[in-house]
Amino acid sequence: MQTITIELDIQAPAHTVWQCLTLPEHITGWNFAHESWHCPSAESDLRPGGRFSYRMEARDGSFGFDYSGVFDDIQAEHSLHYHLDDGRTVAVELLPQGGNATLLRENFQADAQHDADTQRNGWLAIAQNLARYAERQYAAGNRA
Repeated sequence: MQTITIELDIQAPAHTVWQCLTLPEHITGWNFAHESWHCPSAESDLRPGGRFSYRMEARDGSFGFDYSGVFDDIQAEHSLHYHLDDGRTVAVELLPQGGNATLLRENFQADAQHDADTQRNGWLAIAQNLARYAERQYAAGNRA
């Protein structure tokens, strides 16, 4: 299985990014690749062995799916490792960049159904939504 890596600079401290990345009330605010989609619900038992499920749906109701799996390793404000229900693994790292900047690095195993560029672009679009959301939260004084 091919592993794909994306990286993105976020102008918010790791603490804020972590809260936005892991708390259901924040996940629903950014977890979609395009404005025609949304994440109407998110559940998360943030502990090793805990399950998560994020509902992703087209806003017009034409399609939806659950992005779900189990957390494997959690280092608060630093890294999050999990596996999806289909067995693929994901590793997320938050790397402080000085000041209030954080580098988000995600490594994920590609699925066999879509080409690598499509998957990279989709995951990058979702990460960009996370970045904008976390930056807005930080700028608004919501240190999450």
